[in-house]
Amino acid sequence: MTKALTIAILILVSTTSAFAADQFYIAKDQATNKCKIVKAKPKNDKLILVGTESYATKDAAKAARKAADECKKST
Repeated sequence: MTKALTIAILILVSTTSAFAADQFYIAKDQATNKCKIVKAKPKNDKLILVGTESYATKDAAKAARKAADECKKST
């Protein structure tokens, strides 16, 4: 019984970790001054991170991009 329970817990933990792996960031392209959603945290000078958060879903990142001052188009 305990062996089966241990196996079930290990499967659950490994499956949950796989789903939690996706993170989305908002990055601003220095050349175009446009913001975009990326899956990896920007690590170079071409893209700069907007804000400090990562987002669990692409929809959450899109909503944050829309609200970010750095991503609003200037007229």
